[in-house]
Formats: sequence, structure tokens, C-alpha cells
Amino acid sequence: MASRSSAPLAYPIALTGVVLAACVGFGIAAAAGSSDRALDQISALALVFIGVDAFTAYTLFTAFRKRGEGVPVGVRRVRQVHRLTSRSWIEVQVPSGTYWVPVFFDPVLLSMPAPTVAVVAGPQVVWEGHRLYASGPVRHTEPVGRLVDSPSMPDVDAAAVGVEVGRPLRRLTLDAQQTVAAPLVGLLWVYIDGGGIAAFVGATCVAAAVAMWLAAIRGSDPS
Repeated sequence: MASRSSAPLAYPIALTGVVLAACVGFGIAAAAGSSDRALDQISALALVFIGVDAFTAYTLFTAFRKRGEGVPVGVRRVRQVHRLTSRSWIEVQVPSGTYWVPVFFDPVLLSMPAPTVAVVAGPQVVWEGHRLYASGPVRHTEPVGRLVDSPSMPDVDAAAVGVEVGRPLRRLTLDAQQTVAAPLVGLLWVYIDGGGIAAFVGATCVAAAVAMWLAAIRGSDPS
């Protein structure tokens, strides 16, 4: 029976909450201010709020959706490194060809030898009774960037290492790399709509939160 633990989803869901809270907080601040641009700011924050909410709901629906019992097939875990992005993928070998399933980071991934056998039904992957949750749609072409293979014989303490590298503070630190363009977004917002320092700080904070959320909800890999 597959494990039903959804702990790998706790981190991206928490960041979703942070983004939504930031939108609400800055929206309240904009409404309380006397700026004649408050309506523009609230409208922009509402769009971000709805977009983040909708994309998170879609991703979670994809992750939890069941596709049947599945069949045992050959798989291997690969880690994609592309620019500032690092994600885990499960490469699935089926009679009709090969496809790749992006998955949320789970400490058990570091224990998976390459190759190995898992029970698979489309994007639904269960390895040794442990379900790996898809973080996006299946790809039928190899993911871009550099793909790093898992070792054929992982260390005996690989799972413990996975728990250590998956700690929230480490993940936040790594995902913070995605925020490098946030000040530019803040400057662009001030250039387009004005508002001065307060608008710049608000737009920069929201952009940074969205960038970190996007990395997390797409399955960033801290290993």
C-alpha cells in the first residue's frame, strides 16, 4: 500500500500562504493610504492573489489525482540543474518510450538507486510503498539543462541526509536565489504607476515572495 504522507507538499503550501498573506497585507496598507493610485495597487495585488491561488490549486489537484493501480516499470531519479533551477524528475521507461515526471522533493529520493523499479500510472509514482507527488505535467522530451543521475548504490544514510538538506531554512536560502530580479520589478512598478518608496518596497516584497513560491510549487530540489 502506498504511503499517504503529504509532508513533501508542506513547504510549497506554506510559501503559498506567505504570498497570499503578503498580498492581503499590502492590499490593506494600500487601501488605508491616501494615494490616488491605491486602486491600481489593489487590483495588481488581487491579480497576483488569484493567479497564485489558481496555480497552486491546479498543481495540488495534479499531485493528488489518482490514475489507477499502476504497473511495475523501470525508473530512475534524475536531478535537473538549469540556470538557478534545480528539480527532481522520475524518468519512466515504458514499452512505448520514455517520459519524465517532475516530483516534489522528498528525502526518500536520495535513497533511490538508479535504475530501480516503481509502480507507475501516468504521473503517479509509488516506490517501495512511498508515493512521490508530481509537481507538474509529464514531459515526453528530456528536461532542459544538466541532468544528474542518482548513484546506483546510494549511501545507507541517504534518507537522513535528505531530511537534513530538506529543512525549511535551507530550502528558503536556496530558493531566495530566485529573487534577484525582484528589485527590478519594484522599480518597473514605480516607473509605470508611481508611488515612491512605499510602492517600491511593496512591489519588491511581493515579487520576491512570488519568485520563491514559484520555485517551491514547481518542486525545487535542495539536494
